[in-house]
Amino acid sequence: MDATTSSSANPSIAELGGLRAAISADLPNYLANLERLVNIDCGSYTPAGVNEVGRWTGEFLESLGASVEYRPDPDARLGDTIVATFHGRAGSPRALLIAHLDTVFDPGTATLRPFRLEDGIAHGPGVTDMKSGLLAGLYALKALIGERGGLPFERLVFVANPDEEIGSPSSTPHIRAIAAASDVALVLECARANGDIVSSRKGILDTRLHVHGRAAHAGVEPEKGRSAILEAARIVTDLHELNGRWPGVTVNVGVIDGGTRPNVVPDHCSLEVDVRAMTRDALETAEAEIRRLAEATEIEDTTVEFEVMARWWPMEKLERSGRLVAHAQAVAEALGFEVRDAATGGASDANTTAGMGIPSLDGLGPIGGNDHSPAEYLDVESIVPRTTMLAGLLLAIAADPEVLAWRDGRP
Repeated sequence: MDATTSSSANPSIAELGGLRAAISADLPNYLANLERLVNIDCGSYTPAGVNEVGRWTGEFLESLGASVEYRPDPDARLGDTIVATFHGRAGSPRALLIAHLDTVFDPGTATLRPFRLEDGIAHGPGVTDMKSGLLAGLYALKALIGERGGLPFERLVFVANPDEEIGSPSSTPHIRAIAAASDVALVLECARANGDIVSSRKGILDTRLHVHGRAAHAGVEPEKGRSAILEAARIVTDLHELNGRWPGVTVNVGVIDGGTRPNVVPDHCSLEVDVRAMTRDALETAEAEIRRLAEATEIEDTTVEFEVMARWWPMEKLERSGRLVAHAQAVAEALGFEVRDAATGGASDANTTAGMGIPSLDGLGPIGGNDHSPAEYLDVESIVPRTTMLAGLLLAIAADPEVLAWRDGRP
């Protein structure tokens, strides 16, 4: 990054001080709302709870001056996607912020282990993933609007989606459409447990292989059978041997289902396979090899069908995303702490935006860990500095002339 451009774009110490003071003053409200939201059962397949969180989020954004839409799931199985739009100064950058409303937890979890705060650590289902990140985005915008009287963007869209934990099937079309008209995308998943923000994520390919054989009586005439399970066993071994072939690529057969009875040669077996890679080229290479191995059947008269269940292209660290990292680091330094960026193996909505060529940054919420488990936690002391960093990052992006230049040069 050009140091002069970076310095001129970054907010002043006085601006950051004002933002931090405003966010600090709002911390009691933040924590009260965190408790409220964590205590709502809102697993991806609990649409009533997801929509309760979504309505609260939409009302908060409306109170800040946004125009809010509630976009229903086409199949009416999931909650609504919340799309809140702020309009501002023409000729300024256009930003997209994304946070999700859902968790991975079953109904009743909030009752079994509700929100609690002990020794500066908050606990509860979804406290880190990602109620705290959702609230960080809301309170960062509130502080900016309160301090500046508005947002320094031509347009800022805040998407709160109901289904990230299951791959964002309902919200992805909305995210893609909005991202296509945006200059940057910031995803509000929490920081890593060590405080790192996220500049790259592995891509994921979820596949199901259907192995077809021929049924026969296993005791009377087994020679007439063609065991789909035996062929599937060969495939499992071959697939796991792909681990380590390409840097950063992992292959895991996680589910096997086949056969009907022990005295029947099985005519069907299915394998569910998780494939992950740091680059699109590597993911495509691994997929091609998996298809080749599946088709290279060794048992006569067996066949294999390859089904793609889901695909997320990697969030690769684009050069322009590196500029966003530098802005975040400069703002953090001005606030008195250090931030590093990291790669991670899990996917998020940043995979979608980065895969479109939109400069993207993730992990911008407060610090926490043990996501998806009963031990999930949030470091309360990280809320104010990390929310202030997010607000300062938005100011830096809005003031950076290079961001507008990206619009014409987007790949």
